[in-house]
Amino acid sequence: MSLPLPLRNRLADLVLDALHDAEARRGLEAVAAVCADPGALAGRTPPASFPADLFEHRDDGWRLRSGYREHATLVRERAQAAARALAGRALDPPDPPLETALAQAGALFAAGLYFEVHELLEPHWMRAEGPTRDVLQGLIQAAVGYQHLANGNVAGARALLHDGARKLLGRRLLGHDLDVFARRVADHARALAADGTGRESRFDWSQVPPFPGAS
Repeated sequence: MSLPLPLRNRLADLVLDALHDAEARRGLEAVAAVCADPGALAGRTPPASFPADLFEHRDDGWRLRSGYREHATLVRERAQAAARALAGRALDPPDPPLETALAQAGALFAAGLYFEVHELLEPHWMRAEGPTRDVLQGLIQAAVGYQHLANGNVAGARALLHDGARKLLGRRLLGHDLDVFARRVADHARALAADGTGRESRFDWSQVPPFPGAS
């Protein structure tokens, strides 16, 4: 299941802010907490970064608004994954250099936050030129391909993993060899093409390769 766009985008914004803002990290933790237990903040004021407009505050605590309530489990899982990925990680400056952004992307990618990797790298892709622009597009396509797969869109996943791998094979970025990553991504695209079930249930997520530049 995928999140509604307003919910997905607000959560992604909070995750990206948490890369450089301690208050946003507290907001992520609060989102995860109340999605697990509406009364988790009883007697406490939510952090300033808590997206209160996405929630309803009642006597028993905070709950996602009625139109979003069925997505509480997925929101909790993504907020928890982000909070764990960033726990203990030093705060980076806003709009960091590409080398730092690749390390950030590696942390988010390892946590299964593939859409957030796209959002993180897109500004760098838009500013880049030449081969760097091409490989950044390939990395973004690979990340979105895995997100499509997680959402159950196998055809979209197959196409983007294939296209992303093609842009990355035999390439380097800031001294990082992209070829091993590209070959694994290409293997997954071929495996999805060979699987006639149209389902992602057989995919072994432990085989997703580490993101290039991940620390």
